[in-house]
Amino acid sequence: MTSRKKKKPSRRSGTAAARADRHRLYEDSVQNSEADVDFVDAEFRRFAGRRPRYLREDFCGTANTACAWVRRRKDNHAIGVDLDEDVLAWARDHNLADLRKAQRARIELVKGDVTKVASPPQDVVLAMNFSYWIFSERRTLRNYFRKVRAALADDGVFFLDCFGGYDAYRVGPERQRRDGYTYVWDLASYNPVDARAKYHIHFRFDDGSRLDRAFTYEWRQWTLPEISELLREAGFAKVTVYAQGWDEEEQDGDGVFKPVEEIDADAGWICYLAAQRG
Repeated sequence: MTSRKKKKPSRRSGTAAARADRHRLYEDSVQNSEADVDFVDAEFRRFAGRRPRYLREDFCGTANTACAWVRRRKDNHAIGVDLDEDVLAWARDHNLADLRKAQRARIELVKGDVTKVASPPQDVVLAMNFSYWIFSERRTLRNYFRKVRAALADDGVFFLDCFGGYDAYRVGPERQRRDGYTYVWDLASYNPVDARAKYHIHFRFDDGSRLDRAFTYEWRQWTLPEISELLREAGFAKVTVYAQGWDEEEQDGDGVFKPVEEIDADAGWICYLAAQRG
């Protein structure tokens, strides 16, 4: 480490940061919607013995996954729900605009509260990228889970994700290289008394420019036992946890998620959960 101070880069019009679209960066660095759809499709068929058609993406943001769903098959339908009208407008102008006309006819974006929104019975409801962690009290999270269960068809499945590991409580940034930039996940604060945390996402570009606090989240850091218990309290019949295998050559997760009863006490892990309605 050098002690020489560097001048803070500005966001001049010619910099990568000034040209960047934070929503595209988020999709590129955080999401893998095609993989999510692959997983949901396969696991729902395993549970229900049929293909899912109707999917609701809660906290949908740019509706990237909802769009991937309607592209998957000609009879797939999707609803995206989010409270932020600005991000929904971006989704309409970008992701929905990229769909064919017939595909756009099978997707609906709703500005609304996921605990209050009404929708026809869904085969699948998604709450990905830890978005439901915005609910910081047991009763509010349990209420959301009950609302999701009520929105599902009789054989419907609720899919969500979770992360943890001992580094998940370590205040400070984690960096991952991407093509042309570095993605920074920054735990700014964590309070063990109530498990509430503040996170930022930053982007550092190869030309030295940067987007600081492109996204900020104030969440409760829920544990897997808490989530599973609340899903059962909300009436779900069965909860399955999935962890990915390990690629020894790459020294990273292999992207293949399978049902597990145990997860190694690693520094960091990400898993899926599937909660069956009935």
